[in-house]
Amino acid sequence: MIIADATPLFGLYARLRARRLARQDPVAAQERQLLGLVRRAAPTRFGREHGFASIGSVRDYQRRVPLRRHGDFWNEYWGPAYPALADCTWPGRVPYLAVTSGTASGSSKLIPVSRAMVAANRRAALDVLVHHLARHPSSRVLGGKSFMLGGSTDLEPLGQGVRKGDLSGIAAVEIPLWARPWSFPPRAAALDADWERKIDRLARLSLGLDIRAIGGTPGWVLLFLERLADIAGRGPAVRELYPGLEIYVHGGVSFRPYRERFRVLMEGSRAEPREVYPASEGFIAIADRGCGEGLRLLLDNGLFFEFVPAAEADAPAPPRHWLADAELGRDYAIVLTSCAGLWSYVLGDTVRLVSLDPPRLLVSGRLSYRLNAFGEHLSGEQIEDGVMAGAEAAGLDVSEYAVGALFTEAASKGRHVFVVEVQGAVPRQALAVFAAALDGALRAGSLDYRERRAGDLALLPPDVLAVPAGFYAAWMKSRGRLGGQSKVPRVILDESLLAGLLAAARAAAPAG
Repeated sequence: MIIADATPLFGLYARLRARRLARQDPVAAQERQLLGLVRRAAPTRFGREHGFASIGSVRDYQRRVPLRRHGDFWNEYWGPAYPALADCTWPGRVPYLAVTSGTASGSSKLIPVSRAMVAANRRAALDVLVHHLARHPSSRVLGGKSFMLGGSTDLEPLGQGVRKGDLSGIAAVEIPLWARPWSFPPRAAALDADWERKIDRLARLSLGLDIRAIGGTPGWVLLFLERLADIAGRGPAVRELYPGLEIYVHGGVSFRPYRERFRVLMEGSRAEPREVYPASEGFIAIADRGCGEGLRLLLDNGLFFEFVPAAEADAPAPPRHWLADAELGRDYAIVLTSCAGLWSYVLGDTVRLVSLDPPRLLVSGRLSYRLNAFGEHLSGEQIEDGVMAGAEAAGLDVSEYAVGALFTEAASKGRHVFVVEVQGAVPRQALAVFAAALDGALRAGSLDYRERRAGDLALLPPDVLAVPAGFYAAWMKSRGRLGGQSKVPRVILDESLLAGLLAAARAAAPAG
C-alpha cells in the first residue's frame, strides 16, 4: 500500500515549532507551566489541601507541596479512590493507569495518565520529528510507516471507564485517525501478549513495507532485527531490511552498551539513532543534537521539573532546585509535577544538566541503582563505566549485564558478581582481563570503592560470569518479562532474584 508523503506538510509545523523553541526563555516557560498546572488543579482534593488557590510563585509552591514518592500518592490519594481517580490530584476522571516496567524492584506501579497527558505525549512525539527535520531538512520520514515495537496494546478494563496497561498500549489506542495510515503495527497484531509470537508476526508483516522510523527498547529491537533477518534470509544490516529507514528512536535504558552494535547494523543506511527520555510519568526530554550531547528538556509540555541533589534525596527536607538555580555538572534526582496529577513526585532517576539555555541533561542512573552492600557507594553510571572498560580491555562485545553483592560466610566482607552476556566466543583469560579492568575502573571512579578494596579487607575482587547471547532474553522470559517495556535490571538488590539469576547463569555458562 502506497501512502502519501506527509513530510512537506509536517515541515511547515516543524519550522514554526523550531522557531518557537529557539526563542524560548527556559525559566519563564517553566514558571508558566507550574502556575498553569496549579490553577487547573486548584479545585481537586489535592489542590484544596495544599492551598493551590493562593500559590503565586515557584517558592510558594515549594513551601506548600512536599516531595512525595509513588507510595505516598497511592496511600493518601490514589489507592482509596481506585480505580476511578476523579478530582483526586487532577481534575476530572483519569481514563488510564500506566503499568510501569518495575525494573528495579520487580514490582510494577500504576501511574495516572490523564487526557492532558495523552495530548502532551502526542506533542512530544511530534517534537522528535521536529528535531529530526531540523537536522535533516531533506528528510522524507513521513513518506512511509512509523513502527513502534512496544508491549501488548491490550488494555485491561478496571470499571467506571478506566483501563490499565503498558504506556505503549495507551499510546496505540490514542493514535488519532489521521495518523493511522503512517502507523505500524496494525492493532490486531499489536494486541498479542506473547512476545516471541508477536515479533515473528510483526517481522513477516513489516517485510516489504516502507518503514521510515522505528522505536523501541534497544535490546528488544536487536532481537527483533535478528528475527527479521532470519525470516528475510538476508543479513541483519538495516539497509537490506528497511532500506528507507531514517530514524531509530530509543530510550528508557542507557544506549551506551548497544551503540556499537547499532552502528554496525546501520552502516551504509540513512538511519540514525535518536534518544528520548520517556517515562510513564511524562515525556521528559529529546536529543536535539548528537549522541552524548544531552537531551533537551520539554519545558512547555505539561511538566515542571525540580532537581534535588542525589546524595540528599532521602533526607527529610532536601534542597529543591529548579531551572532558575540548578547547577551544571551536578547529579540530581529529578522531580516531576505533571498534567496527570503528580506533584513534586520523585521519579527515581538521577540526571546531570550539561547546559541551561536551552536546558539539556544526561541521565546518570537511578536512585535504586546504587550498589552499597559494603559501603562502596557505586552509582549506576560508575558500574556501567566499569563494565564498558572491562569489555574494551578484554575485547568482548557486551550489551546486557547485571550485578549483585555476595557476602562471605563471616558476612564481614564479600564481593560483587557481574553476569555479562557476550556476543561470540570468550577467549581464554578474557574474563580475568575483564575483571581486572572492571576493578580498576571502579577504583578510579569511586573513592569509597577504592578504600574498601584496599588490601581486600572489606571487599574482594569482583567475579565476572560470562553467559552466551540470548541468555537475558531467556531469563526475562522465565520471569514473565520478555519484551515490551520490560528492562533487564542492572543492579540486583533482592537476594532471591540474584540467586535465581546466578543459578541460571551458571547453568548457561560455556564450559571451561
